[in-house]
Amino acid sequence: MKNNDLGKKNICIIGAGISGLTAGALLIKQGYKVTIFEKESLIGGRALSFDASSYTVDQYLKLLSRFQMNVPFSEPDLLTIFNNEMLKGYRLDLGYHAIGGGVMSNLNSVLATLDDHIETLESSVGFIKENGYDFPFLSRADKLKILPNILRLLLASEKTMKRLDDISMTKTIKQYGQGKMKLTLEIFSRSISTLNNLDRISTGEMFRAQRTLLKGSKPVGYPKNGLGEIHQKLAKAITSRGGTIRTGTPVQRILFDGTTATGVMVENKEHRFDKIVSTLLVQNLFTIADEKHFPKEYVKMMKSLQGTGSLCAYYSLKNVDTQLLGKTFHFIERDIGVDGNDAVGMIDFMSAVSDTGLAPPSHHLIQSYIICTPTEARDKKTLDKLKIALDKNLERLIPNFHSQLRWAIYPAVWHLDGVAKTKDNEKPEIQTPAKNLFVIGDCVKAPGIGINCALNSAQMLKELLTRKTS
Repeated sequence: MKNNDLGKKNICIIGAGISGLTAGALLIKQGYKVTIFEKESLIGGRALSFDASSYTVDQYLKLLSRFQMNVPFSEPDLLTIFNNEMLKGYRLDLGYHAIGGGVMSNLNSVLATLDDHIETLESSVGFIKENGYDFPFLSRADKLKILPNILRLLLASEKTMKRLDDISMTKTIKQYGQGKMKLTLEIFSRSISTLNNLDRISTGEMFRAQRTLLKGSKPVGYPKNGLGEIHQKLAKAITSRGGTIRTGTPVQRILFDGTTATGVMVENKEHRFDKIVSTLLVQNLFTIADEKHFPKEYVKMMKSLQGTGSLCAYYSLKNVDTQLLGKTFHFIERDIGVDGNDAVGMIDFMSAVSDTGLAPPSHHLIQSYIICTPTEARDKKTLDKLKIALDKNLERLIPNFHSQLRWAIYPAVWHLDGVAKTKDNEKPEIQTPAKNLFVIGDCVKAPGIGINCALNSAQMLKELLTRKTS
């Protein structure tokens, strides 16, 4: 076989989520031949965006169940919402997916290498109080007061960051946390990690994730035209360069020769590849890869890794105060009885802006979530308390919001992030012990969480493979 640089290297990517599409786009530009197999009929993975009106209620619930989700609450009931076509003109995300870092997130740096760009809405973050709200969360006086300590941590060397990796946010708050600084560390560390238990949150990881703010970026962003815009741009970068994305085509199993991955079984046919890249939840890798090809300790470690959870809420409102449109708000619910005792959440009005294209004209879609553990996301009593907290905080922003409510759907998700980035839950490396088999996505050891982690893992994979072949 002639090898035109890297042009004849066949790469199989399992899953067309953010990480799989990004890896495919970056690698095909490097000259690799890319084939992506996606079991769903739509691309996007756990950052899926879909036309809600094209689903029946049964199809919607089955879709959610395949992504470790369900709908414990809705107003009115789901059958009424679907039968009365109340979702016509709406696009829904699977869960809450604001992008950390706003326009300075790594999304556009990736797209720039593909000669593309995405328009992004971005927002500072406010704080919901007992009566009303503060926006932004930190006033000019607050910033002047706490900035020296924040900068000291943000600008710390990587050597210091590694030392801080083993220090919990509980200890950091005890050292630095007074007044608004305490509240800032309590809220932002939880929202960045999607964990409520401060004992498990790494100080080093929390401040690494905040460094984009030094570039002048606002804390959160959301793409104009919705998450689907990201998927389409990445897919175009792949298919326009000769790559293949096969939707509705699950990989049955990964093929091995000893401890070397050699291909995949799809539709009962063997397909040989030089490299195989999995974007599955790493805990699920062994549903398609026989454990006997891996060290026992590796299998045990992968299966033990825990994800993060949340209760989300989508509210469709007839009217929204223009002062709220485009803004994002944190809240903290004290003594709610979850792991960590207090729970942090966010109510997002970026999605209510018409530029997102998530709702029909004159309709407003508000996205929100409150953090919990995967176990709590499956516990009805805990979810009851979390729903009350979500509604109560929206009520503080929009008094008597029920008078403006068209419908509300509350999806619970117990794999919001595939693996929680904590002090005691170390994510695996991209290279697996099996030769030619790699794992990427928000489950692996890459900077950031959620979409940013997925994007970074794809970039790291490209660097790893091109370094090996150079």
